[in-house]
Amino acid sequence: MTNILHVTSSIRGDDSVSTSLGSKLIKRLAIKDEATVVTRDLAKNDLPFIDAERHAANLAPYADRSDAQHGLAKIADELIDELDAADTIVFSVPVYNFTVPATLKAWADLVARAGRTFRYTQNGPEGLLTDKTVYITAATGGTPIGSDIDFMSPWLKFFLGFLGMTDVRIVAADGILGEGGEEKIAEAHQEVERLAA
Repeated sequence: MTNILHVTSSIRGDDSVSTSLGSKLIKRLAIKDEATVVTRDLAKNDLPFIDAERHAANLAPYADRSDAQHGLAKIADELIDELDAADTIVFSVPVYNFTVPATLKAWADLVARAGRTFRYTQNGPEGLLTDKTVYITAATGGTPIGSDIDFMSPWLKFFLGFLGMTDVRIVAADGILGEGGEEKIAEAHQEVERLAA
């Protein structure tokens, strides 16, 4: 039995191409691996942005936290537990203004915790969330994934690698608002089928 975490971040709900690709991938992976699936929908906008007090609470050792700090760190603890428990993570990510949605950046700020998801060593930071397979199902209106104006995929891959997740595969339906958009979406769905075969 394996655990799959699906992190979605599109504001388009059922009309989201990135989420549709991710859901299809997860359905196939879950059947193949008899997996349990946890979904974290970041578009619900229920994640707080990091501030000084929340940052201090997140860094405080669990046993040393005040009651107020436990309250502030609770959501980050939950997000980190979800990430830690997952064998496979699927990020369904639209590109907004050339990068990730703000809610995904808020998620990243909450899960990056020294001593829990990474640690500092004499040789620099070391990610602690290893031995996980990560998929990014992406959709863009006009930004080609891998191009000079794509700041989503290099940033997300770097951040995940910082936490120890280096096995990252991308399936993209990019430039779908231009000519041939439907064909690009269909090709991305075919790529999902190939990956999950």
